[in-house]
Amino acid sequence: MAYTTIPKSTAQFNTKLYTGNYSTNAITGVGFQPDLTWIKSRTTAGEDHYLFDAIRGVTNYIHSNTSAAQGTNSATLTTFGSDGFTVGANNSVNKSSDSLVSWNWKANGQGSANTDGTINSTYTSANTTSGFSIVQYTGNGTAGATVGHGLGAAVKTIIIKKYNTSSDWVYGSSGMGFTKYMNLNSTGAESAYAGMFNDTAPTSSVFTLGADGQVNTNGGTYVAYCFADVQGFSKMGSYIGNGNANGTFAYTGFKPAFILVKNTGSVRNWQIYDSKRIGYNYNNYRLPPNTAGSEESNLNIDIYSNGFKTLATDADVNENAKTYIFLAFAEEPLVSTNGQPATAR
Repeated sequence: MAYTTIPKSTAQFNTKLYTGNYSTNAITGVGFQPDLTWIKSRTTAGEDHYLFDAIRGVTNYIHSNTSAAQGTNSATLTTFGSDGFTVGANNSVNKSSDSLVSWNWKANGQGSANTDGTINSTYTSANTTSGFSIVQYTGNGTAGATVGHGLGAAVKTIIIKKYNTSSDWVYGSSGMGFTKYMNLNSTGAESAYAGMFNDTAPTSSVFTLGADGQVNTNGGTYVAYCFADVQGFSKMGSYIGNGNANGTFAYTGFKPAFILVKNTGSVRNWQIYDSKRIGYNYNNYRLPPNTAGSEESNLNIDIYSNGFKTLATDADVNENAKTYIFLAFAEEPLVSTNGQPATAR
């Protein structure tokens, strides 16, 4: 069935590889000015994941693999530019001769206040074209509080971090249902708990919070990364593992450029795959966002023009009868803006 989608996926999301030089290092070729940049060393074990965004400001970082509060370092990411970003003399994001990966998303700059919810966001930076927004808010400690996300479509994935003090990352997904959550910085399985999302799915205008301090303590400062499905560009879904080397196929409707996946029923690592670090099938270059480990090359998957397929029996990606959630973004859509099928790639 014909439908319209984003004609150029790399104008909204792009993976950019670079080599560190431990000096001013301008990374170009992203294709747009990023509003969220996620950086990880591929080669040096022990280096944290670094996330920077336009709302919290350059030089301010949070780590997906720890519960630590926001840190500030003027030598990390120093500027967002029109075609990428610049990093300084810092070993975690720019160690000399290190191979690094950055995953970059476009929102809408610093954004503005949003008053759609019972909590007014300080800033909401929303890209309605790509279904991605960054929201900064201050908690009020009230179960059932709502926050505007600005997307005009129901959010399918929310990733929340309280960053003024130490706190775990909270991950909510339609693949689990918003009666449950997982922690992005942990191996833990899903937990049913109304304290996170008040057992309420997001609407086209707001997401709902419980009263747990990880998402809504009175006076706490939070950032939320919100994602809505955009057919042909982004997909948040689930699949059930079969435990076989000829594993499960997960349909996305496009060739994935980025895949984040987690076993919801077992204590296992999260995994990130992308199409740039290896560039061909099978794809086995993975980076768990909950650890500071270097890149590993096992747990194979194949990336196809309309989805991906697991080729490993490991429980991180293919435990028999377990449900997995995933978050994926397109390298190439299967249709163009005129609704005609695109060439499979």
